[in-house]
Amino acid sequence: MTAAAASNAADMAMSHEPKVATPLYEIGEKQALSHSDTTGSHHAEPVVEFEADMEGEEPTAEELVTLRRVSGKIPWTAYTIAFVELCERFGYYGCQVLYTNYIQQPLPIIDGVTQATGRDPRSKGQPGALDMGQRASFGIGTFNSFWAYTTPIIGAIIADEYLGRFNTIFIAIAFSILGHILLVISAIPSVLLSGKAIAPFILGVITLGFGTGAFKANISPLIAEQYRQTKPRVVKDPKTGERVISDPNITISRIFLYFYMFINIGSLTGQISMVYVEKYIGFWCAFLLPTILFCCCPIVLWFCRGKYHLSPPTGSVLIRAIKLLSMATKGKWSVNPVQTRKNFKSERFWEDVKPSHLGHNKPGWMQFDDAWVDQVARGLRACSCFTWIPLYWLSYNQMNNNLTSQAATMTRNGVPNDIITNLNPISLVIFIPIVDNFLYPALRKAGIKFTPIKRMAFGFLLASMAMVSASVIQYYVYQTGECGKYMNKCDNPSPINVWTQTVPYVLVGFSEIFTSITGLEFAFTKAPRNMRSLVTSYWHFMSAFSNALGQALVSLSEDPLLVWNYATVAILAFLGGILFWYHQRPTDKQEDMLNMLPDSTYVGKDRRHSIAEENTRHA
Repeated sequence: MTAAAASNAADMAMSHEPKVATPLYEIGEKQALSHSDTTGSHHAEPVVEFEADMEGEEPTAEELVTLRRVSGKIPWTAYTIAFVELCERFGYYGCQVLYTNYIQQPLPIIDGVTQATGRDPRSKGQPGALDMGQRASFGIGTFNSFWAYTTPIIGAIIADEYLGRFNTIFIAIAFSILGHILLVISAIPSVLLSGKAIAPFILGVITLGFGTGAFKANISPLIAEQYRQTKPRVVKDPKTGERVISDPNITISRIFLYFYMFINIGSLTGQISMVYVEKYIGFWCAFLLPTILFCCCPIVLWFCRGKYHLSPPTGSVLIRAIKLLSMATKGKWSVNPVQTRKNFKSERFWEDVKPSHLGHNKPGWMQFDDAWVDQVARGLRACSCFTWIPLYWLSYNQMNNNLTSQAATMTRNGVPNDIITNLNPISLVIFIPIVDNFLYPALRKAGIKFTPIKRMAFGFLLASMAMVSASVIQYYVYQTGECGKYMNKCDNPSPINVWTQTVPYVLVGFSEIFTSITGLEFAFTKAPRNMRSLVTSYWHFMSAFSNALGQALVSLSEDPLLVWNYATVAILAFLGGILFWYHQRPTDKQEDMLNMLPDSTYVGKDRRHSIAEENTRHA
């Protein structure tokens, strides 16, 4: 099924009015026995009402429009999970920034003697290892990103259906530690000098990529699940006594903002420390740092395990979602694409496959309620939104390779070329608190609804501006350098100061706040509860898809075509933002309706669920 077809199918899901919220099931919360459901099944389902959802009052349609919205309190357990993510990002981004020099540059040779580091001034301070050139560096770096953002789908299926998020994260950490050890082995001086470093290096990249993917699919849903309120409630502001709406979506948005700030603190410390260790000690020691830090992650998770809210695995929910979508599209296809689109947007598209409509004619695998059908449709709508995201990531991915190589052709005054990339996480660490404490509250106070769709579209435009600036910088590097359009092979750099790259790095960082952070938030809030890891993995897969698209730009990633490389990416990001907004306007108009959909009692069937049912029967 095409992305456009999935989008049209998802668009129809929201054509009806939202219903009053029903309670959710969750292990460890207040359980109550439901004696009937909309599926027509005769067994009882354990259901829960979260205490946070029972506080205050349910807002009316008028109150949703008129009352000021505020955030709830972020639970402390979320910060411990954010610390684990900090450690993981320390290693991932720290290693990623080293890959460019490790692959592209040769081992320094001084007076005919091969060196393991670039600390000697006679080596021009340029560390290297494999001497495979910029195209190989870009290609392997792009593969690394593609692989690391493809494997989240595997991690999501393992977590949602078999082991749960918490246990899957432990397995991912084990793979990541093994991957880091292989990178250390590849960078041992004796291995580098033997010419056999490529095998353990590539194996380490693959192993670390799998661990990264399984980790990424589950860590962001786990941190957001620590906040228990799920529906907007009217409460009194404790400071002013004013009636306000406690909006869980604002709280979730803040959780993801600070989660992303921890990501960039890890990225910043990893990239700075590992780059200088790379230069003054060697690649082996640089790769060893995250290996040591990563060992802290399972310790923190294990000691806090009793405090976390954990969702159980739910069996083959994905298979049932696919069957549901297949049933909904049956008979809707036509050789006329216009008719097909019309069928998919019909008011009956999802209504016809709801259990209450099918009654006794429903198939045996349909063990869910009507609300779950609506949630699957909402999740598909989120996935259709993510279809445009690869055009955004094309801009972001330029930081991983080409901008690092560009820095090597500029006047650096002793600054390592791969240290400049830290301008990106620095900008995020600075801007995130400003956006959370000033920009977003000011917009809400002014009555401006800066919805997720609007935020993501704005991020596209910022990314496009970043690539325009990179293209201009590259043009003047060519104009002022003594080697013209072949500066990558030039002994002397361009007189342009390397800190000029502040412009593209900061613009990309600012764009991440609106597109990348919001995308994680959107995946969590729009997915069915028992498919959150899966929808999050689809968000990450779009980054992998972007890296696949980036392979088409490899031919432009070398002198004398680099100006065209950045200009092409700028145009694609700008067009992507325009098309994204045009396509997602209907979703933007229904943001509140999507968030107010009723919750489903369907959680799937697994051993833990059966135990919970048995305990409920004996209560």
